[in-house]
Amino acid sequence: MRVLVDTSIWSLALRRRGGLSEEEEFLVSELVDLINDVRVVMIGPIRQELLSGISSGSQFDALKEHLQSFEDLSLSSEYYEKAADFFNICQRSGVQGSHIDFLICAVAAEANLQIYTSDHDFFLFAKHLPIRLYEPYQGRASHSSGRNARSR
Repeated sequence: MRVLVDTSIWSLALRRRGGLSEEEEFLVSELVDLINDVRVVMIGPIRQELLSGISSGSQFDALKEHLQSFEDLSLSSEYYEKAADFFNICQRSGVQGSHIDFLICAVAAEANLQIYTSDHDFFLFAKHLPIRLYEPYQGRASHSSGRNARSR
């Protein structure tokens, strides 16, 4: 199954290696596996988040070029409408999130993608929305965070 990788995971991968915890290193290694298996899907809003705030023109261009190698899913207005619906569903249950987070949920639900994220808000969203989270710890005995495993 293809996977929509959230900005939180990409940000870990783009950090300097010395500053990552053991768990963060594991999350990045899972991203590398997904990339090698050609399972990663990109959308414009995640691309924009990743490219925003890069002050060096050469770093911006290098990252932009690197990100172009991933499948880019075009977003129709139906995705945005579904995102608004998801926002409203969660809001009625007292769960808050950003518009981009709900757009990610909508795209994943409609395009049959899993979401790979380290943002715990998505675990809350999954209680109310028909989304599937990519669970990198599934089948690994060493994980002890207590999160429920989702389909991989």
